[in-house]
Amino acid sequence: MTVSTKQKQRALARRHQRVRKTVKGTPERPRLAVFRSNKHIHAQVIDDVAGRTLAAASTVEADLKGAATGNKAAATQVGKRVGERAKAAGVARVVFDRGGFLYHGRVAAVADGAREAGLEF
Repeated sequence: MTVSTKQKQRALARRHQRVRKTVKGTPERPRLAVFRSNKHIHAQVIDDVAGRTLAAASTVEADLKGAATGNKAAATQVGKRVGERAKAAGVARVVFDRGGFLYHGRVAAVADGAREAGLEF
């Protein structure tokens, strides 16, 4: 029996809801949210209290789009960029939101890149 796309989407949404029950972004410690698709990876630093995105980076940006966008090297670059932009916005500590994805591969590479840029979590 195969698993349909709709079932996979529902399972991802359930996992993300379980993560979001405990992970909340505050002004002192915003949330570093990661989304990955088959081709791209996106990362945002979000203050959930104010409902604002403080910093963001993605492989769909013009200078990252030329090379491969769906691998760990690209994910590390996104992590470094979001870390640098968050530091510029005055954020030093974040809480990591893996978005329902396993902390492995590209998701872990984003976290490693953000740590290299100086974010603490």
